[in-house]
Amino acid sequence: MKTRVLVVDDSALMRGLLSAMINAVPDLEVIGAAQDAQTAREMIKNLNPDVLTLDVNMPGMDGLEFLERLMRLRPMPVVMVSSYTSATSETTLKALELGAVDFIGKPRTDAGQSVEQYAEELTDKIRAARGARVRGRFSSRSGVEASVPLQRNASTMASSPSVGITSSAGGKIIFLGASTGGTEAIKEFLLGIPANCPPILIVQHMPETFTASFARRLDGLCAPRVIESQGNERVEAGTVYIAPGHSHLLIRRGAGGLLTELSASAPVNRHRPSVDVLFDSAAQVLGRQAIGVILTGMGKDGAQGMLRMRQSGARTFGQDEASCVVYGMPREAFLIGAVEEQCALDDMARRVIAVAAR
Repeated sequence: MKTRVLVVDDSALMRGLLSAMINAVPDLEVIGAAQDAQTAREMIKNLNPDVLTLDVNMPGMDGLEFLERLMRLRPMPVVMVSSYTSATSETTLKALELGAVDFIGKPRTDAGQSVEQYAEELTDKIRAARGARVRGRFSSRSGVEASVPLQRNASTMASSPSVGITSSAGGKIIFLGASTGGTEAIKEFLLGIPANCPPILIVQHMPETFTASFARRLDGLCAPRVIESQGNERVEAGTVYIAPGHSHLLIRRGAGGLLTELSASAPVNRHRPSVDVLFDSAAQVLGRQAIGVILTGMGKDGAQGMLRMRQSGARTFGQDEASCVVYGMPREAFLIGAVEEQCALDDMARRVIAVAAR
């Protein structure tokens, strides 16, 4: 059975382009195209699509406001379509917070990506959205709810074990990878992490214009310090390093201890940054000093790297199917024996910190 898609975009050119790409594959079908939120609302009622692609910026009711109402009244899989700008990245992250499954940038001639590559990425995301677990969100756009996670984290810090680990003293270091659904999963994981946590290195599949905004958002919500890695930083306790969207993130030994390293080498599993690259560096440099965590995501990036981590003596954790938006990456890692322990997302931070404190 074909996945039925409704395309929502104020640009007739973009509606036509996206529709042509989606209709070009045999398992997807565009059943309608709407130029604004009002038209989209009527089409959703009448056509009952499986997946919605939604423009971020639209006249009248913008994509974010429409998404907020949709996820409150009729939750359904939504893939946001946005331009690659810093301002739009903030809006797109809010959309993911409200319940959108994933996002994709609008096609650009200067992005070094062919039309065929873009179409493949778009259709892959729509397929993943169809099978995703969608949860309606009731967050507001005012930002008032941002105070809630901080209060929650304060109580978590009080009850969490005191880790007291420094990267130069042989303590544990946490390596985490995620993709589809990962922005919210990473946020939930870090909300359960105390300020004095081991160093944490993270790869989230995300364009380069989005990772700085993602790091800033997490830094404002979570107890540890969260930064977008610039490379050559000393790996220190209490700090979370987010891989920039343009480079692989690795760990290496230097004269001053353990350091971050960025690499612009070829994509791995079609991704740069790649979770496999991060996990491989953990296996090679740290062995049993490392802890690997793989969260929700489409595809198989990170599975082989996590297996090499486990074989090197690292402890490894995978998010369980019930709590994943897309049980792809954790499933692939579990099937090959890379995951030592599966956990629900809401218990992951507690388990990982408990292992790190031993």
